[in-house]
Amino acid sequence: MSAPLRVLVLWFPDWPLRAALGDALPHPPTALMQANIVVACTASAREHGVRVGQRRREAQGRLSSLRVLPHDPDRDERAFLPVLQLIEEHAPGVTLLRPGLAVLRARGISRYHGGEEAAAAWLVTQLTEAGFPEVRIGVGDGPFTAETAARGPQRCTVVPPGEAREFLAPFPVQVLRDEQITGLLLRLGVRTLGEFAALGPVDVRDRFGERGARLRALAAGADSQRLAPRPPDPELMRSVEFETPLGGADQVAFAVRQTADAVMLALGEASVVCTEVRIDLTDDNGQVFSRPWLHPSCFDASDLVDRVRWQLEALAAQTAKDPVDEARAFGGISAVRIVPVAVDDAAHHQPGLFGSGTDERLHHAVSRVQTMLGHEGVVTAALAGGRWLADRQVLTPWGERAVAPRDPASPWPGSLPDPLPAEVFRPPRPLGVTGADGAAIRIDERGALSSDPAFIDGTAVHAWAGPWPVHERRWASGGGKKGHRFQVIDDRDRAWLVFCAGGRWWAEGRYR
Repeated sequence: MSAPLRVLVLWFPDWPLRAALGDALPHPPTALMQANIVVACTASAREHGVRVGQRRREAQGRLSSLRVLPHDPDRDERAFLPVLQLIEEHAPGVTLLRPGLAVLRARGISRYHGGEEAAAAWLVTQLTEAGFPEVRIGVGDGPFTAETAARGPQRCTVVPPGEAREFLAPFPVQVLRDEQITGLLLRLGVRTLGEFAALGPVDVRDRFGERGARLRALAAGADSQRLAPRPPDPELMRSVEFETPLGGADQVAFAVRQTADAVMLALGEASVVCTEVRIDLTDDNGQVFSRPWLHPSCFDASDLVDRVRWQLEALAAQTAKDPVDEARAFGGISAVRIVPVAVDDAAHHQPGLFGSGTDERLHHAVSRVQTMLGHEGVVTAALAGGRWLADRQVLTPWGERAVAPRDPASPWPGSLPDPLPAEVFRPPRPLGVTGADGAAIRIDERGALSSDPAFIDGTAVHAWAGPWPVHERRWASGGGKKGHRFQVIDDRDRAWLVFCAGGRWWAEGRYR
């Protein structure tokens, strides 16, 4: 086994929590759950006994007000990408171990700053000024030793060359993060890394296999893991400036065609495709209008030109709608910048030999219709949280990422259970619900009906159920929105969801 490489590990404690909650401190007592197991928790939660590895019920038993959020590894990686880019600016060759943990070779940066301890202190200062004061740095023989040093109480910990075994000896075997083998070691009475390293390598391989031999080498400070430095990001941004500002959307769209082609050429050279782009429009007053755009698969040059046109049309419509802001509105576009924000490996978007034709034709057809009708001419529906059916519908333009304003996973007491009506009326459709005598039905404060529903819009009622009261935003002026829901089936076998509010009846939806 080759000699361990001197490396520098940067550790950002509780990174999944920062990715989920942001950088505003202090964080309220919060735990991230995966499969009902705590994978991360804030310091305020740890003060009440919440620990990583606890089951959800046990953690909430320690702190009833504990806020529980689902763990999203993809979100952790997306949030850590800017940090990697920041480290890359100060020390090229950084390698991602996992979100919140990065490693780089110590030789280059330590030579430049006059030593490993000085280099680590300088990096801590730079990252602290950039908004990451929690960073911890460890330097040692190999990533395992350096990571263990970084998790110590000091901001910077340097393990001298050749002293990794002595440094690791007092640590418990659990730091190896292998439950199966550490469980066997504990049952055998081996509790520290020093005791594990003292075992013969042949005996360990015979008893625990190659994986056990690898862990014993880590415990002995012989970490020979190779580093794969993160390649520098290709320059994908392209821009164009106009000597004479252009005022028409079609003029600007025509002028940026070559710029869009240049962006696609840069993406092709990097073997990536763009799934999210930001377009910056600069007017002749120096004001910049920026907007991100998403794509359901990946952008091509014509898609980029369309987004420039749609952004200009939206700005023109906003100016026409609000003449007061006419002085601040653009009088002409002097520069356009197209910045790919999110890219993906081009191999993931290659058409398959079978089964991809329908999706491609669908996307092509919908995109053509959207080009003719405008950005908001074609929308897709997503489900959000809420008690009223109209509130649960979120319409998003084709190609945009649907963002639910109300979390559908949160509890919504009084909401309609599944199955939901297939047709939702926006706005609700007024109708008449009367009793057998033709009189309008009233509902008192206790939810009692003046008579049973017999007719709905002149059609006889076959069956009905209800009422179910719904009353939300009680603290709002006027008492909030309230009413009583019913399910009604008429003699034509049509099922309706209706509600009564203020003495009037409305059709909220209809079942198919």
